Amino acid sequence: MSFTTARAFTVHVFTASGAALGLLALIFATGGHWAAMFFCLGVALVVDGIDGPLARAFDVKTVLPRWSGEGLDFVVDYVTYVFVPAYAIAASGYLPDILAIPLAMVIVVTGALYFADSNMKTGENYFRGFPAVWNLVAFYIYVLTPEPWVAAVVVIVLAILTFVPVRFVHPLRVKHWRILNIALMLVWAALAVIAVIANLVPGPAVRIALCVIALYFLVAGLLRRAD
Repeated sequence: MSFTTARAFTVHVFTASGAALGLLALIFATGGHWAAMFFCLGVALVVDGIDGPLARAFDVKTVLPRWSGEGLDFVVDYVTYVFVPAYAIAASGYLPDILAIPLAMVIVVTGALYFADSNMKTGENYFRGFPAVWNLVAFYIYVLTPEPWVAAVVVIVLAILTFVPVRFVHPLRVKHWRILNIALMLVWAALAVIAVIANLVPGPAVRIALCVIALYFLVAGLLRRAD
């Protein structure tokens, strides 16, 4: 095996490590160690943000055509963005008991359909419809601790928005206000680390800042004309 081939395969292994992080997150979740679960999902987010640029830099698609980096990415993302968070949301106690499991099932079904959508992104790299980032939804539910009916409404609305052609910002790939988007994403990451260290009970300043950033990204996408 040549160095170029080995290097390319290492990128695939790096991407696949996100699945191991998802498994570890699920193990922590079943034990009720929610901060540890979100730490693992956060590291998986970092892996997901790095593996694409690495794959393009090392021309992995050409060097290793046998393995689909896109397919691998979808498998890992489904585990860490949808499946594990769906369990966390169902087990959180922040949904009405009667709706917890049914809504978790809605999450995994709509998430699977979204990842199978070949038209999930616009030409400007906006996500078309809610991009199934249920890991972030779960994080906000645990940090903000909403009333059960509020959490249920949020889950239902976002599940519906999965199939509505409104835009959601991809912080790294959307060129419109990219520098601001990346800066806010980094601030958000720092705040999320603080929340995890605080065992998901950060101070009001952190909670407010997290909400403001989330509102910005929501509005920044929704105000762009759907196509």
